[in-house]
Amino acid sequence: METAARYRNFAEREVHDYSPCYERWCLGISGDTELLALIETLPVYKRQPNLVLGAARYLGVTVGPFEEFKDFLIANWAQVREVAMTRRTQTNEVGRPAVLLPLLSRYGSDPVALIEFGTSAGLCLYPDRYSYTYDGGPVLDPLDGRSSVVLPCATTGNPPLPDRLPNVVHRAGIDLNPLDVSDPDDLRWLESLVWPEQRNRLDRLHNAALIACRDSPRLVRGDLMKSLSDVVREAPAGVPVIVFGSAVLLYLPKEDRAAVPAMMQELGFLRTHRRTVLGRSIRAFLPAGFGRRPVMSTSEGGARAEPLPPRRRSRGPHAWSC
Repeated sequence: METAARYRNFAEREVHDYSPCYERWCLGISGDTELLALIETLPVYKRQPNLVLGAARYLGVTVGPFEEFKDFLIANWAQVREVAMTRRTQTNEVGRPAVLLPLLSRYGSDPVALIEFGTSAGLCLYPDRYSYTYDGGPVLDPLDGRSSVVLPCATTGNPPLPDRLPNVVHRAGIDLNPLDVSDPDDLRWLESLVWPEQRNRLDRLHNAALIACRDSPRLVRGDLMKSLSDVVREAPAGVPVIVFGSAVLLYLPKEDRAAVPAMMQELGFLRTHRRTVLGRSIRAFLPAGFGRRPVMSTSEGGARAEPLPPRRRSRGPHAWSC
């Protein structure tokens, strides 16, 4: 996809109704030959709107008219380029555990180990430390009371809702460049990736960062394809291991993305007697028009993994959204 179309698509399909500022900026970029020429000096994989806009915000651009944004980008392009080349899109959306929780609750009060690939700062490794409110369903709090992170979750259909929080005894994450929320620069980068108008997400990020600082997860710097098996083996023996990931699979090279299901299957077969790798079906979808296939579905017991058909509007009889 050419750069202009990429930014126009982002404005019209991704941030429309969510971030007027980013919609305005991306529509402006898509029609501005001077800015497009600058962005196209970046490698293709570094031209992502979230990355370029995040780099500008990291450097202090203020939310405002496109013309002011353009002036800032031109005047500070060398620094914007440096940030884009050294950083990655690592949005650590704290709301994602609300979707994972219904699967984790199947283990009841039994201890479980969590491993996340593409973990960023590991903030999704704390489903037991957050509070949840499901519409038409339960309100769930940690054992020590209401969390500073409260995740509202809307449901459609009649999904099985959780009735308890998991008993997490081990948490670890893998990332090419793990972020440390106790590092001011890393935290500022995470803040820069939150879309400007989404104050609630920013508040959740700050509160989740405080939780992670009090009990840091094990974060492994490494490649998913090379590191996952070793990280799985570190989990306590006899404890079910839940391996999960979210948007990171969209950023893998095509050949690695195609190899992930087989790797999960192999881990499940190899450790059937000691561990359960993954739980029930977890699906990853791509926005329509990206031209890449969704990644995987896995089954109970970790013994089956398969690619999914192209995305449809319907997500089946049950859905969670955060």
